[in-house]
Amino acid sequence: QLQLVESGGGLVQPGGSLRLSCAASGVTLDYYMVAWFRQAPGKEREGVSCISDSGNSTTYADSVKDRFTISRDIDKNTVYLQMNSLKPEDTAVYYCAATISLSGRVTTWALRPDEYDDWGQGTQVTVSF
Repeated sequence: QLQLVESGGGLVQPGGSLRLSCAASGVTLDYYMVAWFRQAPGKEREGVSCISDSGNSTTYADSVKDRFTISRDIDKNTVYLQMNSLKPEDTAVYYCAATISLSGRVTTWALRPDEYDDWGQGTQVTVSF
């Protein structure tokens, strides 16, 4: 059974950076596409970024494009989200999610929460002075 554990959240000032990690156990992520979502208080869960099973295809929400970078390390069975130039509006609980996929290419459809079967517990990111 796949288990996902996020880490790396915290408090950072505007303009700062954080790197989130999503460590998988129980199953190798080789055949999974993995995405990051976030949810701020009172708002719906929002897709942030996704990486394909091969790692060769990625997609980003417009709100984070050119600031966030998703990557995966097959050997460590981990997916990362590097977040730069953070803004107060990036404050949220960040979740990683995974689902089996051999599509090879991900676009905005991969940022829908209902595409995913397995979820982590989330990590809080707060951007504030």
